[in-house]
Amino acid sequence: MAKAPPTPGVIQFADMVPQPGFWAKWNPAVLFGLLSYVAICVILLLSVPNTLWDPVARHVTIVIGGLGLWRFGWWTTHVVRAWIYAFVRYPALRRLADESWQSGQRPRRVHFMMTTFRERTEITHAVVDSILRELRATGLPGTIWLGSGDESDEIVIADFLAEHGRDVEVRFEIARQTKPGKRYGIGASLRAMAKGRERGEVLEDDVVVFMDGDSIIGDGMLAKCASLFVADPTLEAMTTDEEVICFGPRWIQLWLTMRFAQRRIAMQSHALAGKVLTLTGRLSLYRVNHVIRPEFYELVEEDHLEHWLWGRFRFLSGDDKTTWYYMLRAGAKMMYVPDSIAYTVEHIEGSGYERMVQNLRRWSGNMLRNGARAIALGPRRTGFFIWWCIVDQRIAMWTMLVSPILGLMGAVLVSPAYLATYFIWIAITRLWQAFVLFGYSREIHLVYPLLLYVNQFVNAAVKVYCLFRLSKQRWTNRGDQKAGFGGGLADRVRNAVAFYLTSVAMAGLVLTIVSYAGVLRLPSLYTLHELRLTVLP
Repeated sequence: MAKAPPTPGVIQFADMVPQPGFWAKWNPAVLFGLLSYVAICVILLLSVPNTLWDPVARHVTIVIGGLGLWRFGWWTTHVVRAWIYAFVRYPALRRLADESWQSGQRPRRVHFMMTTFRERTEITHAVVDSILRELRATGLPGTIWLGSGDESDEIVIADFLAEHGRDVEVRFEIARQTKPGKRYGIGASLRAMAKGRERGEVLEDDVVVFMDGDSIIGDGMLAKCASLFVADPTLEAMTTDEEVICFGPRWIQLWLTMRFAQRRIAMQSHALAGKVLTLTGRLSLYRVNHVIRPEFYELVEEDHLEHWLWGRFRFLSGDDKTTWYYMLRAGAKMMYVPDSIAYTVEHIEGSGYERMVQNLRRWSGNMLRNGARAIALGPRRTGFFIWWCIVDQRIAMWTMLVSPILGLMGAVLVSPAYLATYFIWIAITRLWQAFVLFGYSREIHLVYPLLLYVNQFVNAAVKVYCLFRLSKQRWTNRGDQKAGFGGGLADRVRNAVAFYLTSVAMAGLVLTIVSYAGVLRLPSLYTLHELRLTVLP
């Protein structure tokens, strides 16, 4: 399909994302940098004394190596599954979908459920323009259901549609939310859509696109995704590829680009099992029959957790995890569409590191709040592979902390050279991972190995912190919402208990590590018995 001409006066954000070809990515400068990286690693291996098999540190090395083999083996499993999905499973699905589309099969109408809150005008214009472009390209009628929290957004969208949407069959329905927060915006839109069904304006087999107010649809998304729905009547939900358009520090741009490359591998691996681990709020598609049910939109609005320490608290963000959990619980078939893309615009203001930690806290918190109940569904409901992936998320946050602790321990017990050897090991193994990510990323950069390690370590630490503070939520979008940060006596006691539990958990982790690695021998029943005989003959 030919690319539609740009709308005059509308910023084409997607054109800001470079998509270089193979030789542009693997240019001489990149190859020289990679060769230099490898050469430095080899020189360091030959120069630094080999203390890995020192009698004192041998057990430490075995534990680090064993954990490394396990984690890299699991990661390699995802990579192989992603290749099978990309080169075998999905092409077959794509052919069937294209045949259905070419035969004239179409959904009756497409609905766009969009939420926004005081978004930048140029971004809103680009978002709505991408909707009009897709409707124009497919010839499908559409309805935009806006979950609105501010009149200014409504005016911007209405004016743009009046000026640029006259040649497209599109309706604009405003659902003004009565409570603050994105979840209530989604609920207001879906309630309005349910009323539209009663009037015959919405059919259960229609397609609905869930999207954020800063998500720009890539060319051809609607035809590629809608054709999959018409080709497979059992398909209930899907999510697409994503790319980020970041205005901020260069290292944050690279970190987000690397994260989306990791996402592509994971999503394709999960999709091979007929499920995904999230139906991202940036852009996902559903059949209408699920989303207009009261149990669906009421769960989105009031999703909560009953916690022994923090009591009952609502979820602020993570609406995409809620909708995913609902579909997972219903046994719905889900998929990932790798050849359809959505662009998200990120404006990083202030500290880049603080924004990184905030994002990780939000993502990790949402994962932890939903993970336990998803695991409770059991492998029969979710499928064993997806169920184990959810379990592994909770294991990995602890195993990632093991090797740094052991590396420091080896440096203390043997010599600083052990720590140097450990970092050489990190540099080599993360380069191997980066080589795979380079194939999924729009650019190649030598900072990827470092970003991989920092991302894994910081993310693990953030998850451990969040695990004991599930009620603490902060979402800088939509009015900088906060929850769980009260200053009353009860909150101070709960925070003290959370700090105590975190300390006990970390102390238990360290004791387990030093004991298993043979660095410290914990007392056994035999040694306690001998001690008693010595003290009390």
